[in-house]
This record gives sequence, C-alpha cells and structure tokens, in this order.
Amino acid sequence: MNNSDPVPLYQRILDHLTDAVLVFDPAYRLIYINVAGEMLLAVSARQVLGMGAKELFFLYDQNIERDLKRTLQQGESLTKRNLSLGLPSHAITVNFTITPMLEQDTPIAALVQIEQVDRHLRISMEEQLLAQQNAARMLLRGLAHEIKNPLGGLRGAAQLLDRELVDEEMREYTKIIMEESDRLQSLVDRMLEPNKPPRKSRLNIHRVLERVRQLVQVEAPPSVVIERDYDPSLPLVNGDSDQLIQAILNIVRNAAQAVGQKGRILIRTRIHRQVTIGHQRNPMAVKIDIVDDGPGIKPELLGQIFYPMVTGRADGTGLGLSMAQSLINQHGGLVECSSSPGNTVFSIFLPLEKDHD
Repeated sequence: MNNSDPVPLYQRILDHLTDAVLVFDPAYRLIYINVAGEMLLAVSARQVLGMGAKELFFLYDQNIERDLKRTLQQGESLTKRNLSLGLPSHAITVNFTITPMLEQDTPIAALVQIEQVDRHLRISMEEQLLAQQNAARMLLRGLAHEIKNPLGGLRGAAQLLDRELVDEEMREYTKIIMEESDRLQSLVDRMLEPNKPPRKSRLNIHRVLERVRQLVQVEAPPSVVIERDYDPSLPLVNGDSDQLIQAILNIVRNAAQAVGQKGRILIRTRIHRQVTIGHQRNPMAVKIDIVDDGPGIKPELLGQIFYPMVTGRADGTGLGLSMAQSLINQHGGLVECSSSPGNTVFSIFLPLEKDHD
C-alpha cells in the first residue's frame, strides 16, 4: 500500500465489505456509512450524513433509537435477526448488529452492521438455477441430436415418395410429413443454437435495447406502450450484439404477449455493485429490468420458467426463456424473475470488465 494514497487503508477495507457498516454518534446522528450501506439503503453518503437514525431507518415494529441508546448506555453489543427493513421501494430481511465503540471504557459511538439475509438466499438460489439450467441444457442438446438424424431421413423418404406418387390426394399426406419435419427441424435447430460461443466486442447496451424495443413495438398492438428508463452513465459492455438482442428480444416479446392488447412494458437500466453470480463476485454489473403489468406468472410455474419446453401459453414452445438464459449465461450473466399480478420483472445481470472499477 502506498503511504501517499489519499484514501486510508481502513476506509478502503470498509468500502470493500459486502455488509453495510454505519456509525452513529451519541445523539444518534449518522457520522459514517460505507459503500455497501449506500447501496443497501439506496442513498448517497452526502445525502444522509448528519441524519438522525429515526429518519434513516424504517424498521417494522422496531425502535432503532431505543436499541442505539441501550448499546451506548450499557456498552454491550446487541444483535437482532431476520428483521424486516422497510425501504422506500421494497422491504428486505436483515440481521442487525449494534456494537459500542469505546474510548477508555466509555462508549463514544455505535457501530451498526447490517447483513442482508435475502442476499445470501438469492446467491444460493442463483447457484441452484445455474446448475439446473446447465443440466437441462445438456439433456436437451443430447435429445436434439438424437432427433435430428432420423428426422432428416424421415423428410428425405417423404420427399422421394412424393415424387413417385401421382395421386394428388396422397401427395397431400407426404407434404404434411415434410412440413412437420421442417417444423421439428427448426425447433431442434433452436434447441442447439445457444451453444455458439459469443463474438464479443465493446458495445453500448442501450443500442441493443433500442433495437429490441423497435422490433417489439412494431409487432405489438398500438395500445401496448414500451417505456424506457435508461441510466446514461452506463459504461460499454463486452458482449455479442446479436446474441444479446436475441436474448432480450425473447424476454420483451414474452412481456408483450403477457400484457395482451393493452398494457405497459418498462425497460430500465442501472449499475449494481458487488453482484455475485454463481460463484463469481463481480465488482460491477449492468442490471436490465423488463417490467410488465400483465396478469403475472402462475406461482407453480415461476420456479420452472427457464426450463426448456415449460410454458404457460397454449401456443408457446417453451424455448424462449430457456434460450435467453443460456445466451446470458454465456456472457457470464444471469436472468432472474419475480412476479405478482400487475408486476412481473425479469432482471438481466451482465458483469462489467474489471477496468470499469
């Protein structure tokens, strides 16, 4: 570590922690917050330094000032688990630890450490999702190869038979065989397609999103509105433009089909820090949310929607979301979904290269 570094070592350590760390003075005013704390509370240090604990926190059925007072008066640590922390946009589950900071055995400040429990659950679910996706993809690719060879022979035999038949009525049957063979061939090709390695280059993710938006807007009914909420400060992403367009197009098309003849779709981009995808922790990632106000996904399907051949629509193939997940996986990313009636959110995480730190 260079001694001339203007940022003290302890601050660099605190800012690289994944848990939120906050420090309050004896008057319960915030005097320090680390980067993880800013991210957790969706605030900036400049906004909240000097703010009282009551203003900063919204703990359901909890009194933060009472807990801080107890810690400062008694000089003892206090831990509470599985608390619901109400943020302006949503609620999260946290473990909450308050530790007194002592000077000659006298508490001079209270250090608050907040561990987001749902984050660990999310990482565990992501690892399971990736493992299941890989297993399903391998199974599907094996099945596709087994189908492809006899399918070609079936179509060839039907074609030869069609040339020999004179009766037009009989030739109708051979045409049906060839058409259905072509349909199945197309389906099998789509199963195999995501295995192509991406040809990556530096690209503006908003150009990809705009291309997708234009394609879906042309296809969708006039009463379906596609809105944008882009973060203009996003850096360039390292990715395959065609594959990213295909992956995101599958998801946005699903959203358009979900809202039907009238509805709203929102495409939103943001930067997220310290994002864990599988076993890989990424300092920064682009998060793309596709939000629709359709009826939502049935709870029994929600945990299976990224499996091949799983669909909630009678006319669906069940390959769109599976392919999207596969293509995003090949970019080191992940697709997640949460859904309730009127609010379905597909979130795409794409890690950024280390030179963006």
